[in-house]
Parts: sequence; C-alpha cells; structure tokens
Amino acid sequence: MSVQRPSQSSNLAEILEKILDKGVVVAGDIKISLADVELLTIKIRLVVCSVEKAMEIGIDWWQSDPNLSSLAKKEEEYGTRKLSERIEQLEAELARISGQRQEV
Repeated sequence: MSVQRPSQSSNLAEILEKILDKGVVVAGDIKISLADVELLTIKIRLVVCSVEKAMEIGIDWWQSDPNLSSLAKKEEEYGTRKLSERIEQLEAELARISGQRQEV
C-alpha cells in the first residue's frame, strides 16, 4: 500500500500571502471571577493582514500614533505648542484681571 500525497502542496510563503491578502482575525476574552464577582477581564483581538487590506477595512491607527508616524509626531508637537501658547495667553489675561481687581 502506498502513501498518497496531495498533488499540489502549498509552501509557507504561499500560505502567508493568502493570509495577508484575505486577513485573519483572532478574538478572545479571558475573565477571572471569584464567587460570581468578576475580578479581571482581558479582551484579546489580533488582526493579521497586509497594510493595504487593513486600510481597506478601516484600520489605520498607526498613521495617528506619534511613536509610529513622523507626521503624527509633528502634529502632536504642533498641538502641544499651540496649547502651551494658549495657556500662556490665559495666564496673562488672568494676571491682568487680578491686577485690576487689586487696584480698585
């Protein structure tokens, strides 16, 4: 008796290409309870796909993460600078108003 093998075998690269093209989602929840009191819940979500596929399905968080995107880092720095300027303006206005009250 001979061992039959599939006529077409897939290598690892082909399998990976299919996974990245179509995408794979793995989801799971871990809940730890004691005497019917939930102590801890861990939600695990894993998406494996290509960047193109991720953007196609609306996943693009890396574009707004300052640790992963130089554009997002510049936007964050700009926002922080503008916020600091606004705080300085408000503090100056508050000091001016406080000074006027003391004079009266």
